[in-house]
Amino acid sequence: MKQKIVVIVGPTAVGKTAFSIKVAEAFGGEVISGDSMQVYKELDIGTAKVTPDEMGDVPHHLIDFKEIDEDYDVSEFQKDAKRKIKEITNHQKLPVIAGGTGLYIESLLYPVSHGSDAEPNLTLRKELEQFAEVEGNEALWGRLNQVDPKAADKIHPNNVRRVIRAIEVFEETGELFSSFQVEKKGKEPN
Repeated sequence: MKQKIVVIVGPTAVGKTAFSIKVAEAFGGEVISGDSMQVYKELDIGTAKVTPDEMGDVPHHLIDFKEIDEDYDVSEFQKDAKRKIKEITNHQKLPVIAGGTGLYIESLLYPVSHGSDAEPNLTLRKELEQFAEVEGNEALWGRLNQVDPKAADKIHPNNVRRVIRAIEVFEETGELFSSFQVEKKGKEPN
């Protein structure tokens, strides 16, 4: 039997946080943030991070545990959130995902990989970032298009971080980034 979780998503400032706390209180749950920016300590302005007063007695997870200069990506979130879901359900509690970042939520709900088997290569990332600064985003995207046109077709040239990750996955694994992407249509949620 699949684990039961509640996922609360929606546009900014519609009350996701308050609703997630009400659901957690009503059903004996704990909240897991699905927001890519709330993981960072001291990044409070613009993230609408839950305050200790708002939390009340409801435990919250994946908030304020990374330094502002540390990298954190969807693959790490997927691993961390799945681990937290397991911990919460092992304590007979209901995991409530309160989310803001669509890609993060998608990584929990559908069997997709974002090249998580490829270890981050910080030297290559720096090289590709510098290449984009000097040559431009289109030139970096062109490099991706040469090795993985299918991935390039789905990633905008200005999404430099994702273009770099797609190239990095190819360089580290020899596999195409697009091969890790699974079409959601007709797929069972995780």
